[in-house]
Amino acid sequence: MVMTQVINNQLRQVGRYMMDHHLAWGNAGNISAKTSDEKFLITASGTYLGELSADDFVECSFDGSENQSEKKPSKEVPMHLAIYENRPEIQAVLHASPFYSTLVACSNLDIPSDWFVESMYYLERVERIGYHHPGSKELGEAVREKAKKANILLLENHGVLVYDTSIKEARMALQTLEYTCKMMVTSMGASVNVNSISKEVVTDFLDSSGYKPRRKWDLR
Repeated sequence: MVMTQVINNQLRQVGRYMMDHHLAWGNAGNISAKTSDEKFLITASGTYLGELSADDFVECSFDGSENQSEKKPSKEVPMHLAIYENRPEIQAVLHASPFYSTLVACSNLDIPSDWFVESMYYLERVERIGYHHPGSKELGEAVREKAKKANILLLENHGVLVYDTSIKEARMALQTLEYTCKMMVTSMGASVNVNSISKEVVTDFLDSSGYKPRRKWDLR
């Protein structure tokens, strides 16, 4: 119970942060975090991320058993569940539609991961998922297929899905994604050529800089 309350409070804080920093808008998006090895807390259907209250969450079980809440969980549960089931180290999942990231998700642009320190780490691997209706089984299965290949998924014509080992790290990944996309779109419009870091230097940074532990990807 104590852990659930802590996670509840942290999710409310990150919801406000996302709204205050233009990482979410309206009632679009949903966020979740593990409360144990068997359960996760997710925003209820129709909630506004900037004004979440303690009872705006539903605790769901990985085994699909019924929750005891009077509220309905977000219809995007299949997408969150696919992440938790395939990436046991993941503790938090953030789904939103920030302007620049969603603009890129609706295009054929590739996001650079070799522009600055945070992009090298948080954007090391970004995968795309074709459009499927929100909350659909098909979207959940598409996320499941790509879950081990990246920590950031672009949902085409929909938004983005970011997940990481803590709520704080997931928030940092989402902000890095939006900042990089904004840099890219702005530089393109201003005809500014951004210098990239060489592949050798990026590899050396990820392997030996000590910035963060090197991620392990399943690229099969």
